[in-house]
Amino acid sequence: MLELQTGGGERLAEILSRVECRPGTMVATESWRPNVELAKVNLAPFDISVLEIDDEAVFPYSGEAFDLVCARHPTTTRWEEIARVLQHGGTFFSQQIGSGTNGELTDFMMGSQPISESQSVHLAATLAGKAGLEVLDLREETLPVVFFDVGAVVYFLRKVVWTVPDFTIEKYRERLFEMYEHIQQYGSFQSHAKRFLIEARNPH
Repeated sequence: MLELQTGGGERLAEILSRVECRPGTMVATESWRPNVELAKVNLAPFDISVLEIDDEAVFPYSGEAFDLVCARHPTTTRWEEIARVLQHGGTFFSQQIGSGTNGELTDFMMGSQPISESQSVHLAATLAGKAGLEVLDLREETLPVVFFDVGAVVYFLRKVVWTVPDFTIEKYRERLFEMYEHIQQYGSFQSHAKRFLIEARNPH
C-alpha cells in the first residue's frame, strides 16, 4: 500500500490502529518537511517508511509496485503515476476537496470569486480515464460548515489557508468586523465544504 501526501500520518495511524489485517508492505509520501518528521513518528509503530518527495514529482517506485494507492485531500493528483505504480487490478481510493469548497466564506471575505474547475469531480473522472484507470465509484457530498463566533472564523482561515490565500487579521479587519455583526444578527455564519470520493482500478 502507498499513501500519498500523508500529512502528519495521523489519519493513517488512526485507521491502522483499528484493523487487524494490514498490507505486508506500507509506504507513505509527504512533501512538507515538518510533516515528514511528524509522520515518521506517528507511523513508526506500523513499520511504515515515510519518503519526502515533492507533490509534483515522479514517484520513486517501480511499475506495478502496489495493490492499493490512497490519498486524502491531496493538493495534486498524479493520475499517470498512480496508474503506473498500480498492479493489474490494483485500486486507487481517494477523498478529495471539490471545486467551490467553502465558497460562501471566501466570497464574504474577498468578494465574489470565480469557481475553479481544477478540483471538479468530473475532471477527476476524466483524468483517471485518460491515465488508463477504470472509475468504479464516484460520490459527491456537500457538508455544512457553521461558525458561531468570529474567533472560529479567524482560526479556520489561519489553518485552511487556501480559503483566503492572503489572509491576515490586519488586512481583513473590516470584513471580520462585518462577519462579527453578521453572527451577532443571525446567530451563525454558514458555509459549505465540498468533497468527493473516487475509487478507480487498473484494469490492464
